[in-house]
Amino acid sequence: MKKWEKDASQIDQQKDYHFEYTECDSSGSRWRVAIPNSAVDCSGLPDPVRGKECTFSCASGEYLEMKNQVCSKCGEGTYSLGSGIKFDEWDELPAGFSNVATFMDTVVGPSDSRPEGCNNSSWVPRGNYIESNRDDCTVSLIYAVHLKKSGYVFFEYQYVDNNIFFEFFIQNDQCQEMDTTADKWVKLTDNGEWGSHSVMLKSGTNILYWRTTGILMGSKAVKPVLVKNITIEGVAYTSECFPCKPGTFSDKPGSFICQVCPRNTYSEKGAKECIRCDEDSQFSEEGSSECMERPPCTSKDYFQIHTPCDEEGKTQIMYKWIEPKICREDLTDAIRLPPSGEKKDCPPCNPGFYNNGSSSCHPCPPGTFSDGTKECRSCPAGTEPALGFEYKWWNVLPGNMKTSCFNVGNSKCDGMNGWEVAGDHIQSGAGGSDNDYLILNLHIPGFKPPTSMTGAMGSELGRITFVFETLCSADCVLYFMVDINRKSTNVVESWGGTKEKQAYTHVIFKNATFTFTWAFQRTNQGQDNRRFINDMVKIYSITATNAVDGVASSCRACALGSEQSGSSCVPCPPGHYIEKETNQCMECPPDTYLSIHQVYGKEACIPCGPGSRSTQDHSVCYSDCFFYHEKENQSLHYDFSNLSSVGSLMNGPSFTSKGTKYFHFFNISLCGHEGKKLAVCTNNITDFTVKEMVAGSDDYTNLVGAFVCQSTIIPSESKGFRAALSSQSIILADTFLGVTVETTLQNINIKEDMFPVSPSQIPDVHFFYKSSTTTTSCVNGRSTAVKMRCNPAKPGAGAISVPSKCPAGTCDGCTFYFLWESVEACPLCTEHDFHEIEGACKRGFQETLYVWNEPKWCIKGISLPEKKLSTCETVDFWLKVGAGVGAFTAVLLVALTCYFWKKNQKLEYKYSKLVMTTNSKECELPAADSCAIMEGEDNEEEVVYSNKQSLLGKLKSLATKEKEDHFESVQLKSSRSPNI
Repeated sequence: MKKWEKDASQIDQQKDYHFEYTECDSSGSRWRVAIPNSAVDCSGLPDPVRGKECTFSCASGEYLEMKNQVCSKCGEGTYSLGSGIKFDEWDELPAGFSNVATFMDTVVGPSDSRPEGCNNSSWVPRGNYIESNRDDCTVSLIYAVHLKKSGYVFFEYQYVDNNIFFEFFIQNDQCQEMDTTADKWVKLTDNGEWGSHSVMLKSGTNILYWRTTGILMGSKAVKPVLVKNITIEGVAYTSECFPCKPGTFSDKPGSFICQVCPRNTYSEKGAKECIRCDEDSQFSEEGSSECMERPPCTSKDYFQIHTPCDEEGKTQIMYKWIEPKICREDLTDAIRLPPSGEKKDCPPCNPGFYNNGSSSCHPCPPGTFSDGTKECRSCPAGTEPALGFEYKWWNVLPGNMKTSCFNVGNSKCDGMNGWEVAGDHIQSGAGGSDNDYLILNLHIPGFKPPTSMTGAMGSELGRITFVFETLCSADCVLYFMVDINRKSTNVVESWGGTKEKQAYTHVIFKNATFTFTWAFQRTNQGQDNRRFINDMVKIYSITATNAVDGVASSCRACALGSEQSGSSCVPCPPGHYIEKETNQCMECPPDTYLSIHQVYGKEACIPCGPGSRSTQDHSVCYSDCFFYHEKENQSLHYDFSNLSSVGSLMNGPSFTSKGTKYFHFFNISLCGHEGKKLAVCTNNITDFTVKEMVAGSDDYTNLVGAFVCQSTIIPSESKGFRAALSSQSIILADTFLGVTVETTLQNINIKEDMFPVSPSQIPDVHFFYKSSTTTTSCVNGRSTAVKMRCNPAKPGAGAISVPSKCPAGTCDGCTFYFLWESVEACPLCTEHDFHEIEGACKRGFQETLYVWNEPKWCIKGISLPEKKLSTCETVDFWLKVGAGVGAFTAVLLVALTCYFWKKNQKLEYKYSKLVMTTNSKECELPAADSCAIMEGEDNEEEVVYSNKQSLLGKLKSLATKEKEDHFESVQLKSSRSPNI
């Protein structure tokens, strides 16, 4: 079966048939054939004729007339690209386009509990553009085109939200992706601006994909991608001209583009000219397809200006209509323009500016200052101007600010002022409709610290603070965005609904070109009217410190030096404060850092937290990876040097409501490196391994460097990408607070129930950090606590974990907890961590061994002592000594036994004599105590007790008596009277 090449509109003037070209053959030729228009058989069709060569095409503004095979000019009201096609109307999905939504099959759990799929997700036509889906599904807008020669595809787009990934890629007719990797990822655009994207196409079949993937992990709904004006160049021919879309016209034959209708005119599709509206009652914007009725005038339709101040210091208030004027004064409830000419005192200038007799304020010259009410004066000797901006009077828009209005769907508010000055505040204007973006920009070319601190290396260079409030009855949103070096605008913070008067501060860490943007939208719903005209945001003041091109409202004392260096002030060396009394530079004490906001007096040197030290220039505090703790008269020393490289943790997976799988990826730079923040997290890249990147890269809008940071990782299998994607990188900690074994430091509390109790008696060491960036939910910024736990079962870098009850690392989104277990978190070994074991005495020598206490809860430190040998006596020697002592003891016991036995016999003999004498005469008193001693008989009692001989003398005396005594002593009768 032959394949026929058919254009969308090739029908000939004949009613029964039309012409088409066959496919090109191998020789590059083709045939024109006639095709019946209906199923009814007909005869008399023209014979096939040879067609134009395959590479033939008409010029711009022409089309191929198939009947005669010649190029003809397009008529009025139409246009042609010649060899290209253009899609600029999106009332419905054009022919040839299709939507394909990816249904997530990564959801776990039973089928009846799975969330709704992505079958209803698609790109939606919105008139002038087509809008991507707003959920977290992956949806592709697909169009296939066959090119006879090389060409290109061009389209305009609006892509402002980094919570959605936007890809554009091409596949050939074998479904192989073309080599367009460099063009695949579409860049973000500034809020309110259209970007353009162009990719070369090869000959043959090209399948074009516009693919978006939303990332909704607890965040707000993504802002969709908008695409318009898709142009494809390189098709073989076009057999018909395209009609001009409504709001445009073509008044000449052979046009390749249609012109836009001017204001107060309109046109329908295929118009040759624009029709003028009734200017008395109707109006229209540029490119309108219809006229609209003029509404009654309100206070939003005019503004006031001040005339130059006169000699009396007075200014006239003048009122003017906002141009172009679209309201009517003759309608009911319409207001009229207030009368001009009222004289008032000239309004004050903002600090750092002065009034030179006109209505405008001028910045004070360099080296001078003013509070806004007086003329500029030179700073006194020994002082320098405190540069910056402080806008608190809004009589005119400052020179470094601009305002605009933007609507992604149309151009109704183009050229309008988005914000209006109102004396003591600046407020959002009316715009063209309720869903317009009302934009206010502030441009600052750079930031630097005060001159007296030029040498300091502090991480904070300046701050921008603004005071605002929102008054809303609908779903209004105020966005605060930051652009760095004109690369991309990122939303820093947003506020929805009515908000009371409050202040917000954003900290600047790098000297770069900054553009700060405030964008206000009254409602996100499609609106062409002004139902919520009274919804507004008011900004009362904007203050930027240390701005490069700033002005001064006051002067501050300089630090005195030996040389003036051509300046009125001499910078202090790094880490030096200005002594108040003498204005001399004084170095901060050890382990303190110098405040960027206060450089006068010793109080400007802020002490570092426990367990931390300051850098040499006193710019920041950090941990040198060594920590000392005293516990129960035992000193514990920790060395975390081997954990100083960045530690990583990827927890999860988690799933969105649509089933998208994602992970939280954390990087932790624990200590060391002189306080450098080595933890890097990236945005919108296809590989989250960024070893080759550094935090100091100039292109740091896509990456953040900190002590602790977090990214959201989308795995490749979750969304069909070829590699994992990283997004939503945030700084969790950019300031080091201290290290301690305590669980609380500077209002950061480590809850003990967050992690299981440590099995050892070794105390956990806690590292504390904080982030200086504040959010609406974290008014004091984010804080981070890392608990270091000794675990011999975790060698090397060990393992990092988050609390089981808070799988995202935090329970409130503000305080983050991490547990880092490693053997490297154990204290250094001391003499208390081992004991000795003595061996047996062998051959006169004894061996002593030293072993670690089990379990071992220490690392490195001192080493085990070498085994020790000492002399000792053998067992035979001690047996001899024991036998000798035993023999002596036995002899001594026998002698004592004999002595006491002999003594006992004599006492019994004396006692028996005494009893016999007493019984011989009854009724007589006992004899006297002393007994007569026979001649030659010794008094043994006196010998034994009175002389108190030694034990050896007693034994000798006893032996002598046994040899000499040959008779017995007899008790004599008592001589005492019986009457006594």
